[in-house]
Amino acid sequence: MYPLLTILQLSLKEYMLPCLNKELLGVDCPGCGLQRSVALLFEGNLWAAFKMYPATFTLIPLFLVLISSKVLNFKFDNRLIIGLSIATVALILINYTTKLIF
Repeated sequence: MYPLLTILQLSLKEYMLPCLNKELLGVDCPGCGLQRSVALLFEGNLWAAFKMYPATFTLIPLFLVLISSKVLNFKFDNRLIIGLSIATVALILINYTTKLIF
């Protein structure tokens, strides 16, 4: 399993997509840092991943709940999806505004 993570890590770093918004306008977009944050997560660097893009820690559970709610029928899946969605959007907006200010 460990060699698979190493291969995935190397391929993530080699094939990261550039931010067109940043290249064309010179300003970060609300999604800037997501790819690097996921790469840092695969390296096991949780704090660096959180500092890079905090919404990663709500996006991953949100996608897991969305996928599993299609397969399994949760009793309270709508509340969980709404709560994770609100938390994700809030973290994205807070992260974006702090990037713009500082």
